[in-house]
Amino acid sequence: MPTTTPTGGGRRRAAASVPDLVARARDGDPRSVARLISLVEDESPLLREVMAALAPHTGHAQIIGITGSPGVGKSTSTSALVTELRRHGRRVGVLAVDPSSPFSGGALLGDRVRMQDHALDRDVYIRSMASRGHLGGLSWTTPQALRVLDAAGCDVILIETVGVGQSEVEIAGLADTTVVLLAPGMGDGIQAAKAGILEIGDLYVVNKADRDGADQVRRDLRSMLALADRPEGAWRPPIVKTVAQRAEGLDEVVAKLEEHFDWLQSAGELEQRRTRRARDEIEAIAVTALRSRWGDVHGRSELDELAAAVATGKSDPYTAADELLEAFTE
Repeated sequence: MPTTTPTGGGRRRAAASVPDLVARARDGDPRSVARLISLVEDESPLLREVMAALAPHTGHAQIIGITGSPGVGKSTSTSALVTELRRHGRRVGVLAVDPSSPFSGGALLGDRVRMQDHALDRDVYIRSMASRGHLGGLSWTTPQALRVLDAAGCDVILIETVGVGQSEVEIAGLADTTVVLLAPGMGDGIQAAKAGILEIGDLYVVNKADRDGADQVRRDLRSMLALADRPEGAWRPPIVKTVAQRAEGLDEVVAKLEEHFDWLQSAGELEQRRTRRARDEIEAIAVTALRSRWGDVHGRSELDELAAAVATGKSDPYTAADELLEAFTE
């Protein structure tokens, strides 16, 4: 696809190319996917048009968040999980959120050393995103980047966080399923209780299970999870041991992920989580706009209906935010 120049009417040509970019991305063209995510990261004026074009094609991918303390093997586990998912015939997207990456976009396949094995696989898309000074572990543009990968036909999207700050809480707000990684010898059993991750994890993975102490971490987790007050019929997070470097236990991880996704659908929880996620996204866009005009404001009840429309692909977050603003000014 020709590159748009910044002069001589370049913006008009870029605007005209949005439908083409979306069509190519939906056909699995990695360069078009990269361009769309770059528009997201750069807060392009075309972003509203992009989101509106993508909206009808979203809502199909299973979104899995992967978090845990630094050193537990998140990148290695993510790469091994990609391999296992590909073995099951899934198209996979990976968003790896870096804490202080200086680049603004354009990363294509294989930009993380541990994921080089997937660099030539056209059914795997890997993108690093800078957190851009965000205090938690996720960039504020991550929800919209997820929409790009969803519309591009990814069956599963993995979000790997840096595992610092409030990333654990944030990942639960973005993912259908949250995977929390722990490892022996790092005090993770105690840290799990302190950080409150027992409330947000849907699946716990004790990585580096060939090391001493792995069974103890698993016992500690099981004991703490048993103390959690869960209503009748609620999901009870399983604990899986893995050795990601040797791809051991990843088949069980995928099985549990599928089991959880089935439960989400049967229990009606998937729709609730996605609507809640869309509601938060709409509110963030609307509140940012309102703050720029009138200062800080509170959310409004119209968000619930608008969030449901966005979650089902009947609208996009920018159109919904505009409708919220109109309601606010009436």
